[in-house]
Amino acid sequence: MSRNKPRLRRVAVYCGSSSGHDPVFMAEAWALGAGIAAAGLGLVYGGANAGLMGAVADAALAGGAEVIGVLPQVLVGREIAHEGLTRLEQVLTMHERKARMAELADAFLILPGAYGTLDEMMEAVTWAQLRLHEKSCIVINTAGYWNGLLAFLDTTVRAGFLKEKNRALLQVAENADTALRMLTEGL
Repeated sequence: MSRNKPRLRRVAVYCGSSSGHDPVFMAEAWALGAGIAAAGLGLVYGGANAGLMGAVADAALAGGAEVIGVLPQVLVGREIAHEGLTRLEQVLTMHERKARMAELADAFLILPGAYGTLDEMMEAVTWAQLRLHEKSCIVINTAGYWNGLLAFLDTTVRAGFLKEKNRALLQVAENADTALRMLTEGL
């Protein structure tokens, strides 16, 4: 991995393969995919056709963006692979998926999700803390979804387990439009 901030060509989006109960989550995923395409960027994501993952991919494809999915072998054959992508890469493990997505992407955007999304996000931020990359990591806090996690991270700073400068590595945007402006305009 590069130790320098890369030119922005593709963004990795981490998010759930479920839709969530509130329609605002799907709407935000669609807005993010459309915004990525409108910005002339490519999308790298987990390769599924369902939930927020499917929505962000479909919107990016509809806008003419390059969309690369990275799907681990354990999920192949479960009828979740998106068949309409620019490219679908299959890897052996979840670890390889995260490494490949990080290799292909120049920044990380995080929509709502669960364990897998948290795992991917935390690894990307940890790698930034370790200076393995200088790629932006931005949480899109749709409808306050990430408030609990953000409060916990602030607690880790107050308790002395996380330095304030490292806490700042995980940026927060209220919506997809703001996150994309943060990336493209360096806000």
